[in-house]
This record gives sequence, C-alpha cells and structure tokens, in this order.
Amino acid sequence: MSVSEERRTDAAAAWQHRDFRFYSGARLVGILGAEAQAVGVAWQVYQLTHSALALGYTGLALFLPGLFFTLPAGHVADLFDRRTVLLVCYVLQFGATLWLLEMTLHGVSNVAWIYASLLLIGLGRCFSGPAAAALVPMLVPKQHFVNAVTWGSAIFQIATASGPMFGGILFTISLAGTRWAKWTGGPVVYVFTLACIALYLVMMAMIRPQGAAERKGFTLKTMVAGLQYVAHTRLLLGSISLDLFAVLLGGATSLLPIFADTILHAGAHGLGLLRAMPSLGALMVSMTLLTHPLKRNVGKKMLVCVAIFGAATVVFGLSRNIWLSCAALLVVGASDMISVVVRSSVLQLATPEEMRGRVSSVNWLFIGASNELGEYESGLTAHWWGAVRAVLIGGVASMAIAGMWTAFFPALRRADKLEAEDLIAIEQELSATEAVR
Repeated sequence: MSVSEERRTDAAAAWQHRDFRFYSGARLVGILGAEAQAVGVAWQVYQLTHSALALGYTGLALFLPGLFFTLPAGHVADLFDRRTVLLVCYVLQFGATLWLLEMTLHGVSNVAWIYASLLLIGLGRCFSGPAAAALVPMLVPKQHFVNAVTWGSAIFQIATASGPMFGGILFTISLAGTRWAKWTGGPVVYVFTLACIALYLVMMAMIRPQGAAERKGFTLKTMVAGLQYVAHTRLLLGSISLDLFAVLLGGATSLLPIFADTILHAGAHGLGLLRAMPSLGALMVSMTLLTHPLKRNVGKKMLVCVAIFGAATVVFGLSRNIWLSCAALLVVGASDMISVVVRSSVLQLATPEEMRGRVSSVNWLFIGASNELGEYESGLTAHWWGAVRAVLIGGVASMAIAGMWTAFFPALRRADKLEAEDLIAIEQELSATEAVR
C-alpha cells in the first residue's frame, strides 16, 4: 500500500464503525437545522426591534439554562444511557421550535415569547451537549478517537457553514400573492428545522453504543466532581478557559445582522454568507487535518491560532467591503478550528471514562459562556460603544488572552502530542515539580 493510500485509509478510520456513521449523520442534520433556525431567529428579532441589545438577549436566553443545569446535566450523562438523554433533549427542542413556528404564523410582536422558546431550546442543549461529547468514545475504539474528533469537527463545520446559508435563503423566499404568503420568512425556516430534528431522532435511535455508565448516587459531591477535576488539571483548565475568554471577548456572531444591514449593506443573503464563512474556514482546516493530523507542539499551535483569531477579528471590524469581511471571517474560523481539535481531544484523552460526562458538562458550560453569553456580551458592548468598536476591542482582547495564557498555563504551552500518555505525563511532571518546590 502506498503512502497516499495509507493516509486515505487512516483519514477514514472512524467511518469503519456503524454507530459513528449514524451518530455523524444525526449530528449533521441536527446542527444544520439549528444553524438555519439561528439565522431565522436573529433576522426576525432584528426586524422587530432594530436593537443590538435585543440580538444579544437571544444568546443570553440560550445560555441561561446552562448556567443553572449544566453540572446536573453532566451527572445525568454519567448516570443514564447517553443516547436516551439525547433523544429526550431533541424531543424538547422539537416542541420548542414548533411553538416558535406557531407564534410566528400568528404574528408575534413581543420578542419576550421568542426568548421563552429559546430558553427551552437552551435547556435541551445544555443536557444534550455533555451526553453527545461523552458518547463519542463509546462509538469508536481508542486508536480511532482523535480521527473521530477531527471528523466530528469537520461535520460540525459543514453543518454550520451550510445551515446559515439555508436559513438566509429560506428566510428571503417570497410567497406573496399565494395562499402560503404567511409562511414567508421565519415559518419556512422553522419547518426546515423541524424536519432536521425529526431526521436526527430517527438516526440517533438506530445507534447501539458499547459500554454503559457506572451508576452512582446523585449527590452534590459527585455532581461537582467534574468541576473539581478540571480545576485541578491545569492542561484541561488552560485549554478550556483559553477558548472561553478568547471567544467570549472576540466573538462577533450576534452582531452580524448589524454588519450585514447597516455597514456592509448586504441584506439577509449577506448575513447568511457572513455566518457561513467561519465554518467554511474551519472546514478547510479540518479536512486538511484528516490527512495531515497535528503531531507535535499542539499546545503552542493552539496559542498561536488564538492570537490569529483575534487579529482576523480586528480586520473584520475595520472592513467595509463584503469580500474582505468574508475573508477575515474565513481566517477566524480556520484559526479557531485548531483550538477546537486540540481542546476536544485533550478533554476526552485526559479524562477517565467514569468522569467524561461531568467533565464534558464543565466544557459545555464554558462553550456556552463563550458562545451564547458571548453573544450577549457583544450585543451589550455594541449597545454602549457601537458594533465596530465592540468588535475591535474584542479582537485585541483575544490576542492579549493568548499571550497571558502562554505564561499562566505552562502545561498547555508544553503539550506536545495528542496522546493520553503524553498529556498525563505533562500533568504528573508539573505536579512533581511543584511538590519539590
């Protein structure tokens, strides 16, 4: 077998496993529907309010359930069948989207009801996130896990690149003059999301994961065990918190309707294009990583890429040209992809099986804080300073965070290979050094 043939075989290793194929298909359609819905909701809220702060509240509504329920959600993922947890969560999201559709068809004018439906969707997500992350190691053997993570990231980026474009196109389809006129805009997007969730439920029901969670009593001590484990494992704490602060401060997703409408004058189609660019950039990198995986100095590469993420965010904030803005967002997504693969791999490889649900819940809380709470932060700072200044300040802050974390977390800086033995050895070496001191 030639070197190129071996690379192709290694790149597709995770797809040899039936459960991973069904899981990946379900995840693809689930995220596709969610991303299309996000564009529909953002444009609908902006049309109703023309307010940056109102856009920020959409992220806050999705994040709040996770603030209160993420730690219990991680324990649920360790106590119960993770596939069943996912099915229940997506049934809840199906109901919330159906309610959103019904409100929109009847001409909702109070955005508070939209936020209420987002709270339910956020509740489903905060329980499904840890369960999904902890399920992956049960679908593939250990030697194919990093490949599965990389493919999972690629699938995520395919869906998040395609979903916003679907949402933008569907939202602008005109049915005026027909008996379906009231379905123009949000309703057709929400129907698409409902179809995606239904397909997700069918495919997820076909998975038969190997292994079972070790059932333990549900106590406060066991519930917060994941948080304690992350706090005492500097490699985990460094990688997760780096993503938290970089994206929390540097993310500009919630402000894209403002840039598309008043700065770039590109409309809903432009919004879909802008939303797709970070995912397209990340997809390009993830597909490259499948044949040329990260081998050495993964920690340093992660830190450098976070600095690039901040710099590209600054370029986006300064741009007044749609194509330059798209190029900047492409780099934002490409640089963030390295961070995603390193963090996701470290999270699972450096965590015992019986703790994965709870540790994943802590990670999910940090991701929710960086994404949904970051959207609120962006909306709030844009309300204070204007959208452009908010994005510029956030990009500079992300670059500063990368520099600070290089000094604060030597375990992250020294991480070399994405292998459990190597990562554990770094933690043990640092612990031994501190003990001597």
